[in-house]
Amino acid sequence: MKKYIFGFVLFLFLSGQAQPISISGLMLQKEPLDATLYFDTDAFGYHYFQKNNVFIKQKGKEIYQYKNVALGKISYADIQNPLKIVLFFEGFNTAVTLDNQLNETQVISFSKNNASTLVTATGLASQNRLWVFNVLSMQLGLMDLKRGVPIYFSQPFQKNIRHYESNYNYFYWIDNDNRLYYCDLFGKITDLGEVPEFSQIQILDTNKILYSFNNHLYFYSLNSKNKTEIEIEEKSFVKFKIRDQFLFIFTENEISKYQINLP
Repeated sequence: MKKYIFGFVLFLFLSGQAQPISISGLMLQKEPLDATLYFDTDAFGYHYFQKNNVFIKQKGKEIYQYKNVALGKISYADIQNPLKIVLFFEGFNTAVTLDNQLNETQVISFSKNNASTLVTATGLASQNRLWVFNVLSMQLGLMDLKRGVPIYFSQPFQKNIRHYESNYNYFYWIDNDNRLYYCDLFGKITDLGEVPEFSQIQILDTNKILYSFNNHLYFYSLNSKNKTEIEIEEKSFVKFKIRDQFLFIFTENEISKYQINLP
């Protein structure tokens, strides 16, 4: 009798700990989106994308545009603060900040004050600063937007950056060996472990990522090393982005919005 009770309790425990086989997204809407490259969607429902080297913010019929012919292609767009958007033009070692109507507020030439600075990653940090990664020294630092001079404080990175993201307090990156790290505002680097092979990826926090591979979308826990497929209607897609439990899937000519609950 004790064996049966023990077995039943063990079954209940394992059932409670088991990773779900898949996660289903609830389709909320589809809408056309004529874009060359989709970047993100903010909490107010504005889509940010590029078309013919024009940066566009759009919600329904409300459209704002920013174009800088001299700088060309946008390498990275940071919209975590829709009131201070950061565009990075890696080919010209330059970043631009925009207001919420895409008016240009500042142009930052990283090589203006220091010829030995070649930036390959940047994003908005706290207290009106930018994260700045200098590939020549392989160091990460911060630049005060008023002073315009980056201060590098991290130990040199050992591998090149394959993918990066940032927020006000942390700079995340994945190196060429698929290892995920983050650096805080004081220069402390933490190794979070290896991530699966991916085509695209979004870092949610120090334990959770979303990634695509072979046109399948997965949720992955770094702690448990478990991956869970996310079920969506699209059989192929160009870009995905998750924000506030809403998943956006961009295909070649439309964008779908799903509600999704992650573990």
